[in-house]
Amino acid sequence: MSQSAPRPFVWSEADAYLFDIDGTLLNTRDGIHYCAFRNALRTLFGIEGSIDGVPVHGNTDLGILRAVLARAGVAGEEFERRLPELTHHMCDEVRRNAADIRVELCPSIGELLEWLQQRGKLMGVVSGNLEAIGWAKLEAAGLRRYFAFGSFSDRREQREAIFSHGIAAARRHLGSQATVCIFGDTPSDIAAARAVGAPIIAVATGIFAPDQLSPLGPTMCVGCCTELLHHNK
Repeated sequence: MSQSAPRPFVWSEADAYLFDIDGTLLNTRDGIHYCAFRNALRTLFGIEGSIDGVPVHGNTDLGILRAVLARAGVAGEEFERRLPELTHHMCDEVRRNAADIRVELCPSIGELLEWLQQRGKLMGVVSGNLEAIGWAKLEAAGLRRYFAFGSFSDRREQREAIFSHGIAAARRHLGSQATVCIFGDTPSDIAAARAVGAPIIAVATGIFAPDQLSPLGPTMCVGCCTELLHHNK
């Protein structure tokens, strides 16, 4: 007996959608996040931390901090011991300067989120940002109201764990059989989505072009979200 062909992916039919922030929803045009990172390292460890040579796009705040401090000779045990203090310092500085956060929405993001909300879709955030920093960016962008929950890097250094936690949160809202689709803009997003068995729409609104993302096997790849909205008109 022949098996039926797998059902084609229809991006708009998921029950819930999880969005990465940087490069997917928005791009920041200020140095507040980076300055908070550098100032925390200077204040707490006495080092001039630089991210030069450390992969940033698709990484997490915890992963970047660990890599920079390891390069400076800070052992893993010391990093873990002082991590709460380090992340608090970063988040506190971003909160104090939140009024100066400058963001640029990725193409058609406002329209896409409104379209999904009008259709009763549940939306959440899955980001490598620390939680307070991620929400501050979304507040500055006027997007916070669209998202019911978020999964961030405060307790989950690996993107796969962030995605898995976000999917579990969506299913707590909607039930264990809810379908969840992820939006991301980096190879790391694609790899993490595949690892947790979730469909992913790769958007080339960060630093990676479609011809860099598409060969990695996302469920769908678009130049920007405008293409998705056109599919449904």
